[in-house]
Amino acid sequence: MRILVCVTGQKTCQRLIEEGARMAQDYGAELSVLHVARTGADFLGNPSESEAIEYLYQISASHGADMTLVKADNVLDTLSSYARRIEADVVVLGASRKGDRNFAHDLSLLLPQTEIHVAYPSEPK
Repeated sequence: MRILVCVTGQKTCQRLIEEGARMAQDYGAELSVLHVARTGADFLGNPSESEAIEYLYQISASHGADMTLVKADNVLDTLSSYARRIEADVVVLGASRKGDRNFAHDLSLLLPQTEIHVAYPSEPK
């Protein structure tokens, strides 16, 4: 079994990796992490993004996960293609901030045999 965690170049994505790691431990699964940057966008050209990516690499490694960075024109298609290639059984995503589009729903249509797990931020205490 394999779990794929999809992250952005933000340190806040640590919670997604930790959620995926918890699931991987529960299921005895392998863990992979993927960051897809849009073609033409700064790819680690922003110092804060490069720090965040390095941080996410470290978090991934600490949980025994490989981390892959990809540039692509279509994030959704690239993500679904990568998930199929590694035979992901579960894809972990963060909740989308864009109200006009349901990324998780669109991904589930492209990956009907794959569980799409949306990790929502926890409420502040």
